Amino acid sequence: MTMDRRAFLSTLGLSALGGIAAGCGLSLEDGLFNPCLADPLPKRLLDHEMVRAAWEGVNPSRFWDCHVHIAGVGDGGSGVWITPRMKSMLHPWQNLQRRFYLNAACTETEGSVDEDFVRRLAHCLNAFPAGAKVMLLAFDFHHDATGARREDLSAFAVADRYAAGLAQRLPERAEWICSIHPYREDGLEALDWAKKRGARAVKWLPSAMGVDPASSRCDEFYDALVRLNLPLLTHGGGEQAVHGGSLQEYNNPLRLRRPLERGVRVIVAHCASLGKHEDFDRGAGGFRVDAFALFKRLMDEPRYDNLFYGDISSVTQANRTEPALAMLLARSDWHRRLINGSDYPLPGVMPLYSMRRFVEQGYLNEAQAGVLSEIRRFNPLLFDFILKRSLVQEGQRFAPVVFESRRLFVGDV
Repeated sequence: MTMDRRAFLSTLGLSALGGIAAGCGLSLEDGLFNPCLADPLPKRLLDHEMVRAAWEGVNPSRFWDCHVHIAGVGDGGSGVWITPRMKSMLHPWQNLQRRFYLNAACTETEGSVDEDFVRRLAHCLNAFPAGAKVMLLAFDFHHDATGARREDLSAFAVADRYAAGLAQRLPERAEWICSIHPYREDGLEALDWAKKRGARAVKWLPSAMGVDPASSRCDEFYDALVRLNLPLLTHGGGEQAVHGGSLQEYNNPLRLRRPLERGVRVIVAHCASLGKHEDFDRGAGGFRVDAFALFKRLMDEPRYDNLFYGDISSVTQANRTEPALAMLLARSDWHRRLINGSDYPLPGVMPLYSMRRFVEQGYLNEAQAGVLSEIRRFNPLLFDFILKRSLVQEGQRFAPVVFESRRLFVGDV
């Protein structure tokens, strides 16, 4: 990105973010853009006591970051697709979002965006011990009630074949998660294809993809997930990052009772830590309550003990932390059913995190906050892990088992 364009986007971003920062919990304390420092993490940081302490008790070979997005624009025919709206100044907010996401992943060179993503991800993973892996997410298009693909209602898509190919390129560092809309005519065939090529789970974002998890139309797909022993990683709660079909009610955690009742292992992304949904357990037309309260209800139902899980990606973002984060730390009985995910590249979107706020709320001390901010400038992926392992509230921290996510994807639960 040229300096003139960066200056323009900085002005636009400051204007937009400055106007909403207070209301959405965003922070400008670390600046607006990821500096994308190209040097490896300095030895003084790589060997810092916070980094060493973070790995204590965590087996790197069991560390599978379950929530890593594939950033790109589709240059070179990679298999990534983005809506033209994200490239148009006629849609300034979506255009700005694209710029922030690409900057977060340090993939801003015209003509090599997709390949830059792979290089930068590999660069970040070099700071992790041998055996640690990320799980790369495919992302299907929005489909309507007839099962037809609707690009006009989609924000972006990442083909299964591309995600599988990236995992093959990085066999020591990556696994992959497929994304298949259950209304597709070829959905079951696509699921079998993905399983044979090493997919470890299925990813949905119901509101963006047009999937109603409570629909009977998904039953055959759910039965296939059980047959193939594939978990379902699905978004829960409000969604702000991905435009597309405006079907927020599909993200209601209570709609996941249907797959649970059919024996599907369900992982709720972000522990449904944002937004409100109708509490239809209390009857039709029920009150709207925090999505996290509905997540908590399902976590506490004994019949779902070995089926219902939460992914802690993004729960440390400034607009999500309370009350979810404090409870997730405090509920040590949940920790064996929580799994780590980073939501990369979002840890590189600088305004989404506030170390100052963590200090004010007692999760970190000033020295820790300073080290984390410095690590983040070099390596947002490592920053996310060290941050979560460093958080303490009333003596409670996330147990090592939270970060040994591999167990859920190889059947060792």
